[in-house]
This record gives sequence, C-alpha cells and structure tokens, in this order.
Amino acid sequence: MQPRNMSMSGVVDLAAVKAAGEAKAKAEQARAESARQGGGGADAAAAGAVPPSALVIDVDEAGFERDVLQLSNEVPVVLDFWAEWCEPCKQLSPLLERLTVEAAGRVVLAKIDVDANQMLMQQFGIQGIPAVFAVVAGQVLPLFQGVVPEQQIRETLAQLVQVAEERFGLIGLQVDPGAEGAPAAAGAPAAPAGPYDALLEAAVVALDAGDLGGAVQAYKNVLADDPANTEAKLGLAQAELLARVQHMNPQAVRETAAANPRDPQAQIAAADLDLVGGHVEDAFGRLVDTVRVTAGDERDAVRVRLLELFDVIGADDPRVSAARTALARVLF
Repeated sequence: MQPRNMSMSGVVDLAAVKAAGEAKAKAEQARAESARQGGGGADAAAAGAVPPSALVIDVDEAGFERDVLQLSNEVPVVLDFWAEWCEPCKQLSPLLERLTVEAAGRVVLAKIDVDANQMLMQQFGIQGIPAVFAVVAGQVLPLFQGVVPEQQIRETLAQLVQVAEERFGLIGLQVDPGAEGAPAAAGAPAAPAGPYDALLEAAVVALDAGDLGGAVQAYKNVLADDPANTEAKLGLAQAELLARVQHMNPQAVRETAAANPRDPQAQIAAADLDLVGGHVEDAFGRLVDTVRVTAGDERDAVRVRLLELFDVIGADDPRVSAARTALARVLF
C-alpha cells in the first residue's frame, strides 16, 4: 500500500500521455520481445543490456536533463537527495541502492548531493534530507522524506513500476545477466510465499480501488491470527487514517483548529490532515502541544491518536523518535 507521503494519488492525472490500455499493451509486447532477444553475455550486450552499475548513478545540475528527464522516458528514475554530513542519508541510500539493483532495470536511482547542487534542491522545494522523488515520463512525483522501513520502500517502488508500465508503457532497462552484481535470473526459485500474502495483497488491491473499509478488514483479518504482523499493523494504521480524512472538509477543519487551539478533537482532526498531506512534524507537534494543555480523558485521547500516527509513519522514522521524546517530556 502507499504510506502517507508515498501516495501515487495524482499520478493518474498524467495518464493523458497515453491511453492506459495502449500503454500496458505496449509494455507487455516490448517485455515479451526483450525476453525473446535478451539472452546473456554478448547477446545481451548487443541487445543494449546494461550492467547493474548503470542502475545507480550520480547526477548533477549540468546532466539533470540528460540523465534524469530524458532517461525517465524509458524507465522511472528515483531521485535520492543526500549529503555527506546527513546521518539518516547513510541509512537510506544503501537501502535504495540495493533495492534498485534487485529491481533489475525496472527503476534507476539517481543520487544528488545537495551541497553540490543547491539549485536542484531549491527547484524541488526540499526542506530536509534525505528526500526521495521519482520522475516518470518527465513528470515529478514526491515519494517520501526521511528514513522509512524497507517494506514501505519496496511497496512504493512496486507501485511506481506498475504506474510506469500501465500508464506510460515504460518497461525499464534490460540488465545484462552475465554482468557482475546482476540479480538472480528470473528463473531462479522464488522465496516461499508468506502465510498472509494473499490477505495483504487483497488489502493493497482494496486500497487501490478506494475501498478503505475492505482494506481495513483485510488487515484486521491478518492481525486476528498474527497480532505482531508488522506489515498489517502499518497498513491498518494507514488505511484507518485515510478513512478518517476521506470525507473531511480541509478548510473547515483547519479553521476550526485555528479558532480552538485547546479543543482536542479539533486538533486531532487537523493532525490527521497534516499527516496525510505529508506534514509529519506539524502533525506530531500539534498533538504534543495539545497534550500539554489538556488533562484527563481529553489528554489521553490526544495521546492515543498521536501513538496511532506514530504507527502510520513507522517506528524506525527519526521523526517518530523525536516526537516520542517530546511527548515524554510533556507527560513526565
């Protein structure tokens, strides 16, 4: 499923580039042709296959149009904005590199050092790093900011690949299977499916169809048998958040929250909107401040919602750690 700031909502607006059906047919035909002609070794090289090292590239302002914009007409390009001094970047970048190689040409990772490319940082409106975007057929999509769990990144890349194929007919690059570092061949035995994969997949399908109730129930079905299932817990928290904000009037909610800074329900609703909009620190800060000025059952309701929003983002995110510390200071 899509984590709160990994949502692909809005990408459908780009479907005018090609009719979805035609694009998908084109992708399937091209993939079949590639499979027939690909082979390995010299045959793969002759067919234009690239080594895995070509899937992760360093990009600067001078080469951005060629290395990102033009390339995005063949394969989705994921942008990793980083810096040498950024400790979270040192956690995220190797993970992105590994998952890119595993994707076997379905995506390319472009690493951008913000210290050396300030103009690009400004053009993308980046307020903090690491920050990750995607470019598909020349169109920019924000993915997420900060360090997020590996499973979330896998799901986002899978959805990005699906969008690229079905909306734009992009099949990616052919990777030389004989090159050093190439992922296992497609015919290699797959890892055994988990006992809840079908239910988790059903939840993702329901989310993509806008059936939030169905997604919530699917995740609850998994948790009924496996209460510690991390993916289901995260998915349930996200699906419930989307269901809560689905029928909100954002302007009315924000006006009410601004006029009633000590009203816990008003602040809870505004925090939900903050999080869905990708304003993670704002959502957390709003609820921590509300905990500070409330007491009793009202304070507990705010605290519980804050913990639920922590589940939406994931315990590994540094923003969650910072907010937990701030909450502890307020409570104790």
